[in-house]
Amino acid sequence: MQVVNKLPGKLFLLSFDWKSSEMDGNACDAGQRHENGPRGAWLTMLPWIILCSSMWMTVDGQTKISPEIVQKWAESFGKEIASLSSKYSGAELLQKKYKDVEGVLKIEEVDGNELVKKFAEEMEKMLGRKMKSVKRLAEAAEDADLYHEYNDTLEFEYYNSMLINMVDEDGNPLPLGGEFPLEKNEHFSKLPVNTQQSNIQVPTNVYNRDTDILNGAYMSEALNDVFIDNFQKDPTLTWQYFGSSSGFFRLYPGIQWIPDENGVVTFDCRNRNWYIQAATSPKDVVIVVDVSGSMKGLRLTIAKHTINTILDTLGENDFVNIIAYSDYVRYLEPCFKGILVQADLDNREHFKLLINELHVKGEGKVKNAMKESFKILNEAAALGQGSLCNQAIMLITDGAMEDFQDVFEEFNWPERRVRVFTYLIGREMTFAQNVKWIACNNKGYYTHISTLADVQENVMEYLHVLSRPMVINHDHDIIWTEAYMDSVLPTTKELFNSQAQSLLLMTSVAMPVFSKKKETLSHGILLGVVGTDVALKELMRLAQRYKLGVHGYAYLITNNGYILSHPDLRPLYKEGKKLKPKPNYNSVDLSEVEWEDTEEKLRTAMVKGETGTLSLDVRTSVDKGKRVMFLKNNYFYTSINETPFSLGIVLTKGYGQYIFIGNVSVEEGLHDLLAPDLTIASEWTYCETDIDPAHRKLSQLQAVIRYLTGKEPDLECDPQLMQQTLFDAVVTAPMEAYWTALMLNPTRMDDGIETAFLGTRSGLMRFQRYTGIEKRVGMSFLTATDKENMFTLDHFPLWFRRAAESPAGQFLYYMPRQDTRAGRIVIATTAVTVTVGKKTAIAGAIGVQMTLEVLESKFWAIASQPNDTDCSDVEGVCPLRCDSFDMECYVIDNNGFILISKQRADAGKFFGEVDGSVMTMLIRMGMFKRVSLFDYQAMCKMNVHSTSRARPLLSSFYALASALKWFLSNFLLFLLEFNVCGFWHTEHFADASLHKKKGDILQPCDTEYPSFVYEPSVKETNSIIKCGRCQKMFVVQQIPQSNLLMLVVQADCDCSRQHSPITLEPKEVKYIASVKCERMRSQKIRRRPESCHSYHPQENANDCGGASAASLSAFLFLVCPIASLLS
Repeated sequence: MQVVNKLPGKLFLLSFDWKSSEMDGNACDAGQRHENGPRGAWLTMLPWIILCSSMWMTVDGQTKISPEIVQKWAESFGKEIASLSSKYSGAELLQKKYKDVEGVLKIEEVDGNELVKKFAEEMEKMLGRKMKSVKRLAEAAEDADLYHEYNDTLEFEYYNSMLINMVDEDGNPLPLGGEFPLEKNEHFSKLPVNTQQSNIQVPTNVYNRDTDILNGAYMSEALNDVFIDNFQKDPTLTWQYFGSSSGFFRLYPGIQWIPDENGVVTFDCRNRNWYIQAATSPKDVVIVVDVSGSMKGLRLTIAKHTINTILDTLGENDFVNIIAYSDYVRYLEPCFKGILVQADLDNREHFKLLINELHVKGEGKVKNAMKESFKILNEAAALGQGSLCNQAIMLITDGAMEDFQDVFEEFNWPERRVRVFTYLIGREMTFAQNVKWIACNNKGYYTHISTLADVQENVMEYLHVLSRPMVINHDHDIIWTEAYMDSVLPTTKELFNSQAQSLLLMTSVAMPVFSKKKETLSHGILLGVVGTDVALKELMRLAQRYKLGVHGYAYLITNNGYILSHPDLRPLYKEGKKLKPKPNYNSVDLSEVEWEDTEEKLRTAMVKGETGTLSLDVRTSVDKGKRVMFLKNNYFYTSINETPFSLGIVLTKGYGQYIFIGNVSVEEGLHDLLAPDLTIASEWTYCETDIDPAHRKLSQLQAVIRYLTGKEPDLECDPQLMQQTLFDAVVTAPMEAYWTALMLNPTRMDDGIETAFLGTRSGLMRFQRYTGIEKRVGMSFLTATDKENMFTLDHFPLWFRRAAESPAGQFLYYMPRQDTRAGRIVIATTAVTVTVGKKTAIAGAIGVQMTLEVLESKFWAIASQPNDTDCSDVEGVCPLRCDSFDMECYVIDNNGFILISKQRADAGKFFGEVDGSVMTMLIRMGMFKRVSLFDYQAMCKMNVHSTSRARPLLSSFYALASALKWFLSNFLLFLLEFNVCGFWHTEHFADASLHKKKGDILQPCDTEYPSFVYEPSVKETNSIIKCGRCQKMFVVQQIPQSNLLMLVVQADCDCSRQHSPITLEPKEVKYIASVKCERMRSQKIRRRPESCHSYHPQENANDCGGASAASLSAFLFLVCPIASLLS
């Protein structure tokens, strides 16, 4: 007997054998034989028939989807899209053109060792020119001071960068202003500048007619000629400057300095890393802060600000710890007990967060705190840890009543190896002599800080004291800073989406300037620091991108192992609509970027300044972490002489191993180079356009053409890159005619084919727009804002890198990320190679960009059997149609992202998010592999439970009082605080951020995130998933000659309860307390600076400070007690 149950799109067939106790397709028992005849048998079997029929209707997952039909669909669809992609891209023609010239090509293996040495030599030459310029400035400044006689009554009109070109109400120039011509300059980021004159910036909290300022400005006028002469000798120089110890900043070329929205100039050159590092040798610092009950209110606020200001004077070559004391001694960070930690940006910002949580209580007992501080410093020196140079204790207190002379006798006298600097907080002077005695008897310096406005100037005094040995000895050490962000930060979304964020960074080279006057020799007077900036973008141009291959790159690190430049460095993060530098943006370690170097062999060798090579199998991601690639990388590294930097390059085995050389005549190549569809990489250096000011407005293509035509014979051009570009222009020239012929025959054009494109390893690109801008969906594709798909200094185009994943001639398809705003488009791309002998090199990539609708229309036309299909010989659902309500059909790529689905909103999503059950089964069956990737530069929301452990839940009254305190504190800051070093510095005061929910604050963290990759050896599979009372069948088939898969899935069995979606969301790596502490305490291998100046016998230690004369205004006398009472 056959029971046929027909539903739309389904055919259910149950077969019963009355002579058997089994039922086909199920375990239902047909019942025992009965002797009562057919009627009895029928009555007996009726309940079983009803039951089994019911189960068959319910467990409809047993309906079979024919793998053979799905295979035919996949084959047909594969042929359709391959034919479409080949036709509109012209890939076969381009491959043939390169095949035709293989006989005249020469393929060479890239020698990574020679290449990295050559790049390092070029960088050394460039940086050497900067150092020579700085030395000339230092000599000129010292000579000018030597012959300048200080004049207490000097009147001198200098150009103040805040006041130039400004007039009063009557139209008269403002004092210290006057006419100062400015002109936009390409070399200086198109800012209006004056290349014939420098001018001076003075912070708002420094009087611009102070006698020291006037004498310094007059003396430093001598630097103008040196600035100009330096710029003429080295036109690649950017900003040159002299930062005076009195606070003014002379900058060349001169600019108009724009104050902030409050009319305040917060920039103080003495806060900058280049100034601090040049002025002092490396140092170990223990900050000791009094948190006894007497330090309440404004005193605690000033103390916190003082600590933060001291922290801002430290750099990555310094080491620090902070101790708080009252009745007992406690470490601000308990994990750092008994040690010094590197004062990198990450640790400094960590300390600042902890400082916000300081509260006062108890009686101040400084003796034990001083003992603990000496023990930390002594142990560090004995173990060879820390800076092994200057050591200092910074005591911040409102008074010292104990007798602690025996502490100094035990730990510091008579050598006085550790300097002690004291900061008396508040207006009370009762204990001033005690506090001053501590500093004067330990080669330190005493200051009295009674207001917030006093903090900056008084903290800076310790730098002058530490610089004395170096000044007296007249040692002009040249320093290079770690990477830092230029103060003019672009905030465009395109920049945020670019991988080349690391190229926003700069480094500075600086040198101290000393007084050479004999009468002041023992005082060791530091006049200031001279320096110049080096944009890392310009430095990385010297590692020519075309020599590194598709996946190759170059990177730089410091002597501390921190990244200067790396394509995977991401110094910015997005908070709302604003871009901000990450708190730890310039203390990202090489091991956090090259994290496959688990034993840190690469890092250790580079930090030590060694030359060598290392091979690693790496997992790397493209397309903003969405897609994983497995590469075999060869690392080559060496040091850059006369700097603390090391250079590394990466060549990928395979396409990165070889480079081919072809040759054509200039005349032939130039003709094809002038084609309208051709561009070259604008960020690469084909010709040096930055040397001659007349060339700075030329694009790279314009420069190349003018050089080849003889119009600019003096241009310095890269002969090898020019040769490759000309050769590629000739070989790819026929593509223009091919694409044009297609476009001129609109009757044969498929709708939705928008752009054909190609790129070669020389940075040359050609593209043809098949669709006018009014109809184009991929509006941004291959435009100036589409950095991801263009050749940049940082990377090859994404479609080029992805094409290299697949065999030449096989197209790879993908949808761009939705955040690119490229629209619903698909990109098909394939590699083009050349082979000579047994060596194969990649010549380029070619492809076509089309709308998603093009593929959708092809797919839906194929993926459905007609209703009149003969189903007599078909086992399973027949006719099988993807447009049926109980079927879901998908096309996904090799990373599991959906291209085609009935639910059009699914396009671009990860398939696991749409159907977790099928994706789980595909992973279990080995068709997809889960790959874990790590991001050690992530930003996570702060845990709301990580708020202050010391403060209870606020009552409504207490909350009101806190809000009032916050308002008053910030009002005080507005009146007094002018020393915020830059817009990226963390807020100095905890209460200032009470209005911001901690759960909304982002902080650096480590995350793990998954990526999935298809295993190509598994061509097809099918299975049944049991989900409660139903079962779901699916069939997966590889689409030939592509990276795509076709999935046909039953849609009438919901498995979402049994199988949750699989997402690609990153998860924060949570470390248990002991592991987290161990990571924080760990000291990685580093290379110390070569020079140290911590002692000189002629130093005048009697110059140890005095009281501050600054005072609060009468109005603030009324406000401050109120703020104190509220604390």
